[in-house]
Amino acid sequence: MAQVELTRKAQQQADELPKTIRARLYRVIQRLENWPNVSGAKPLRGNLAGHYRIRSGAYRIQFYVTGDVVCIDKIGHRDDFYD
Repeated sequence: MAQVELTRKAQQQADELPKTIRARLYRVIQRLENWPNVSGAKPLRGNLAGHYRIRSGAYRIQFYVTGDVVCIDKIGHRDDFYD
């Protein structure tokens, strides 16, 4: 079991989402507690190497793993997620 933490920026991004989207993303975040046995997580490349992303519909969650801690550092819509 991993401990999931959100950065202040990620928490603000989650708070700005509609309530239904936020609830769906929090279910995905709960799945991350089972790291590394999480389906759908993909490693990122390039300047984001070492980070992962998991998607839920049109929204993405970007995170990295340090030991037993999964740290979510970005939550957003796919249109402007990788900018």
